Amino acid sequence: MEKIIFFGLVIPIFIFVLYLGGRAIMTGFGAKSSNKSNSQIDTKEETENLSANSQNLTNELNKLNELLKDGVLTKEEFEKAKKKILED
Repeated sequence: MEKIIFFGLVIPIFIFVLYLGGRAIMTGFGAKSSNKSNSQIDTKEETENLSANSQNLTNELNKLNELLKDGVLTKEEFEKAKKKILED
């Protein structure tokens, strides 16, 4: 009789503990998956920003080159302006 009462109490408690553990693990996996997808979105945005910045830099350098070819800028002025653009 004592064994029946003991197992009648222990088995439901054991099942409940397993349920809580499984639920915690699944929550962790969900958070990890969500964090990973957010990381991929951030990486994609950074890549797009870098691409836009490099296009802007290219445009600036092309404008400077045109000014040098047209004779508006001297070689020294061109080098100073180019250095300033590349440092920023």
